[in-house]
Amino acid sequence: MRLLAALREDGPATASALAARLGESSGATSYHLRQLAAYGFVVDDPGRGTGRERWWKAAHRGVRVDSMEEFTAHPDPEVRGAISALLYAHSAAHAEQLNGWIGTMHEWPAAWREASDLSDFSIRLTPELARELGERLHALVESYRDRLPEPVEGSARVRIHLHAFPRRAD
Repeated sequence: MRLLAALREDGPATASALAARLGESSGATSYHLRQLAAYGFVVDDPGRGTGRERWWKAAHRGVRVDSMEEFTAHPDPEVRGAISALLYAHSAAHAEQLNGWIGTMHEWPAAWREASDLSDFSIRLTPELARELGERLHALVESYRDRLPEPVEGSARVRIHLHAFPRRAD
């Protein structure tokens, strides 16, 4: 998951570069990249490198799990367990990223501190309204994705985490 996150966040890289960035061995990094490729999470980036260098890039821009039904209803308990582990790791990564921001926000310019947001909401919805809200939020985020295709003065990569789930009244 750290390899995939690094490729999504920082762009294409070689196994050696990722190993150095993440404090891992290049052999282990190379092995895990091949495993990620086997399941379609990463792909070769043939437009980069020369000769023996193999560059990798993320196959997708992010993670979107907008229905838990197919996961929780899967007949194989091992698959359900693997999916559960993935979701817990994903959740922990969100918390780690947020904690990183909180710990370093004093280092950012005032404009970024003022533009940041940490909110939570509780609203009453039906499953249909919850799906509609999620779709509209995803569409809104996507509408901003390519507004700054290249870095410009004062810009930064911004993480947006969306979690929507029902809560029991009791």
